[in-house]
Formats: sequence, structure tokens, C-alpha cells
Amino acid sequence: MKNTLGFDFSHFKGDLFGGITAGIVALPLALAFGVSSGLGPSAGLYGAIFISFFAALFGGTNTQISGPTAPMTALSMVVIAGMVASFDGEVAKALPAILTVFLLAGIMQIGLGILGLGKYIKYIPYPVVSGFMTAIGVIILFSQINPTLGYYPKKDAEYVNEFKPQAEEIILENILKEEAGEGILVLEDFKETIARASSITPEQITKECSTLAGKEASGIIGTIKVLPRAIKNIKWLEVLLAFATIFIIYGFKRITKAVPSTLVALIVVTAVAVGFGLDYEPIEKIPEGLPVPNLEIFTAFSFSAITPYLFTALLLALLGAIDSLLTSVVADNMTKTKHKPNKELIGQGIGNSIASIFGGIPGAGATIRTVVNINSGGKTKLSGMIAGVLLLIILVGIGPIASKIPAAVLAGILITVGIGVMDYKGLKAIPYMPKPEVAIMLIVLVLSSLWNLVYAVGVGLIIASLMFMKKIGDLTAERSGVTSLNEESWGDESDFPVELKEEVFIKHIKGPLFFGSTSDFQRLASQIPDTASTIVIRMDRMAYMDQSGLYAMEDILVDLTQSGKNVIFVGLMEQPKYMLERIDIIPDLVPEKNLYTTFADCLVWIRANVKDEYPSPTNSSKSKPKV
Repeated sequence: MKNTLGFDFSHFKGDLFGGITAGIVALPLALAFGVSSGLGPSAGLYGAIFISFFAALFGGTNTQISGPTAPMTALSMVVIAGMVASFDGEVAKALPAILTVFLLAGIMQIGLGILGLGKYIKYIPYPVVSGFMTAIGVIILFSQINPTLGYYPKKDAEYVNEFKPQAEEIILENILKEEAGEGILVLEDFKETIARASSITPEQITKECSTLAGKEASGIIGTIKVLPRAIKNIKWLEVLLAFATIFIIYGFKRITKAVPSTLVALIVVTAVAVGFGLDYEPIEKIPEGLPVPNLEIFTAFSFSAITPYLFTALLLALLGAIDSLLTSVVADNMTKTKHKPNKELIGQGIGNSIASIFGGIPGAGATIRTVVNINSGGKTKLSGMIAGVLLLIILVGIGPIASKIPAAVLAGILITVGIGVMDYKGLKAIPYMPKPEVAIMLIVLVLSSLWNLVYAVGVGLIIASLMFMKKIGDLTAERSGVTSLNEESWGDESDFPVELKEEVFIKHIKGPLFFGSTSDFQRLASQIPDTASTIVIRMDRMAYMDQSGLYAMEDILVDLTQSGKNVIFVGLMEQPKYMLERIDIIPDLVPEKNLYTTFADCLVWIRANVKDEYPSPTNSSKSKPKV
């Protein structure tokens, strides 16, 4: 039963239960991911609402439940932390630029879908994905150490004051930049600099110190640096709340999986903390009412502010695409259906774009939530839309109550997420995997954890590509060795005239001629015997030639023709022929009459036109030059 809008209501009951259950599962994760990102719990909730609804509405996987995920949140943290630091540590100032990058990532996803690139996502090497996913787990775990211990570097006055000299230096540098922009000559009018510096308040200095302290304590290395201070200032109540959350999440699963254990942990631990009036650290206040579009994305747009993050936006788009399409495959296996990858990318892009306008963090298809939806009866896109509407109702109805959730509870939830997101399958396979693949996985893991997620993936892809090219080049060279007829021959060469083996040199190309195999092919000219007047190049098994292979072929043919050799092509396929004709190798260096479809036709020409000018090695002591 379908209405005029194309929705299938024949499974409405299942979609209703699936959507409600998935929405309940998404609630604590959305809040936790929002806090982890640095934009606060409301950003995670907004992302879950809009991505879930619009990705389901426009996507290509009927049962997909989308929203903020661990990989997307980890990468979003990079954007947010970098931009907040460049805006003097003020999230409000940086927010329009941050959301612009998220909007751009959504638009890029739409573009990927329109261009039909969804089917190519699967070609990203597994070691890169494995190293990246494990790194995300490690990053999330380290990022929650301080909240679990109840330590917040920005609130540690002693630690913050250590950055006072650096803060004053930055403030003075900003004053000098302002004066330079206004055309004031500092050395000639230093009184103006002094006047501006004297107007700086202690609060401004403290604020800059706090920004520097937060930046220094961020990431894995930063967390390790401040760990002694965190342990020194440990708050055992926060530790107890976090571990109680973790215990309930893992323990409740052993009792039943019918009710989401994360939600149970969130409700139980929060109820205890609030009910007993415990002195805990709450999460940021969740705004009341409906989400409002952040129009500063458009009114305060600055291309220079987002330029350094264009590649990050692309990586967000690609990561979201991978995350979503992998979940789509899981959904296909469970429902025995087939998703539409390009339509799914368009739906995810629309969801992420709209979420960014309303201040939400980006997301993707979420495997656990999708599985919950299917197991609860969800069958159509209505289930994902219902999940989004449910979260909106929760936001409007219990937003003020949710603001009382202890920060340590969300830290506990994120610790379980970090543990779960790591790729244990890839880690367990390290002793058995080929060493190059292990190296790629570990390089991506280490660089992602200690350096930069974005650059680490780029480095991993480059190394993986180079290793793949080298391997293919080696295999091609191995299969396509430069050999003369009497050293190796194909089946249809068995009746080649023995007396002409000195005059005819045959080259077999047994694979693609591309940049990885050109170095071996270029040695051909130096290995041809002086006695050979006719060169037969067999291309029966060469289906592809790239630009590098084309020019390597041209260089060799030029040398051969200049030395008076007659070159014949046998079995030339369509793509290589097009490439050779494009730069006039055919007919300038190899005329059309020298192209033969089969070796049998070529052999007829050889018998008729090639004369035996040198005695055969079997009939003379004169030996053939080694090749």
C-alpha cells in the first residue's frame, strides 16, 4: 500500500517500532558524540535528528539509520579544535566556519553520488581502513581519560597560569598585526602600541591562557603530558560514575539485549547522581525549543577561513561514504535486499548539509542502530524518518532535564564506543598478513593517533598505491620478460622456420604496459641481436597501455626504425591501438600493413619476405648473441 508520495505504509507497525527503538539507542550516543566533538551535546543531537530523517528520506538503503558515528566524530574533532584555536579559542566565533566545512562535506557527498562514484569507494585498501578505525578507537579512549578522572585542564588555574607568557606574546603579536593593517608604524609611534596593550584586561589574558592550555592538553600526546596533573587532581566521584556507566553497559547486555544498555546506563547513573544530590560535573546546557538555522554560515562566509580545511571536508565526505555504504551492505545481508550506493550518498549528503545549517555535527550510516532497526521490524525508509522525529520530540520535551546528565556518564559511554570501534579482526591478523599490508596499517594507526587523521589517511593511500603499483609492475615484468624465440615461444610459434631465428626477434608482452613496467620494456632495444632485421612485437595479451607505456613504446620504435629494423605488431587490441594512433606511431613508425591479427598471418609474410642471411646455430659454430 503506497500513497501519492511513494511511501510504503504496509509495514508501518514494524517501521514504527524499529524507528522508536533505533531513536532510543541513538539518544545517548548522539549526546556523547556531541560532547566529544567539542560543540556540545546539542550539536550531536541536532546531527542525529536531521541526518537520520533526511538521509532516510533521500537515501538508497531502506532500513538505514544514520547519525553521528565514532569515525565521523573523531575527524570532526580535528576540524573543530583547529578552527577554535584560530579564532582565539572562542567556539561562538569559529562556529560559522566550522559548520561551513561540514556543509561543504555534505555537498561533496552529494557530488560523489551524482557523479556515480559510490561503486568505487570499495577500492580503498583494507589496511588503510583498519589502521584508521583502530586509531579512532585509540583517540576516543585517550580523549575520555581526563573527563573520567574529573580533570578539565581549562579549569585548572595553576596549569592555565603556566601559559601566561605565551598568552601575552600572542596578544601583543595581534596588536602589532592590527597596527600594521591600519598603516601605523610601530617603531615611530610606539606610544599607540603601549596604549593598546594597557587596555588589555586580566580576563582577556586568562582567556587566552585557557585556550592555550586546552590546546596543549588535547590529543593523545597532550593527554599523556597532563596525566600526572589529572591523577593529582583526581575526583573519585567522577571516576565512580564513569565506571558505573561502563559496568552497566557491558553487564546489562548479559541480562537482555531487548533494551539498549547505553540508555539504561544513562538513565540509571544520572538518576542516582541527581537523586542523591551528588556534586558532579554536568554536561553543557542543551538549548530549549526547536533547532534554529545558523545563517552566519552564509552571511559571515569567509573562504580564507575554510581553505586549509578543504581536504578535510573531502575526507569527511569520503569517510561518511565508506561508513554509510559498509552499513548498507550489512543491511542488505540482513534483509536480502540491494541498496543503491549513489542514491545513498546523495541522501547522506543532503542529511549532512541540512544538519550543518542547524548546527549539527556530521554523521553517516550507523551499523548498530541499523541492525537494531531491522531486528525491531523496520523495513522501509519510514523507520529512519521516525527515529529522527522521535529525537526531535525528546529534544523539545526533555532538553532541560538532559542538561543534568553527568559528563562522566557520557565519558563512560564513549569509552565503550572507543573499545568497540577498533578493528580487532585486522589486529589479530597481523602475524598472518603480508608485511607490506601490516606496515601500511601500522603507519596509518600511528600517524592518525599521534599526528593528524587527515594526513595519515593520505599517506596511507599513497603508500598503498605505490606498493600496489610496484607489485603489479613486478608481476607484469616477470610474466612479460624480454626473450627471443629460441628461449621461449607460444604454442602457435612451434612451426617457425628454424633458419630464420637469427633474422627475426620476437617480443611477447603478457600484460598491461604501464608506468610500473616500462623500465623493463625499455631494455628491449639493447637486447635485440644485431642479426635481427625484423622485430615482431606480440600484443595478444596486452589489453591496456597508459601514457608512460605509450611513450616508452615510441622511444623504442624510433630507435628501431632509425637502425633500419622492420617492426611488426601482432594481435594489437583496441585500447592500445587507439593510444598508438593518437600520437601517430601508427602509421608513422609502424605502417598499417605491418599490423597482423594472428601470428599465422604474420608468419606467411615472414616466410615470403625474410631471407636467411646468417647460419643457424645448429649448422654453424657461430653462436647467437646472448639476450
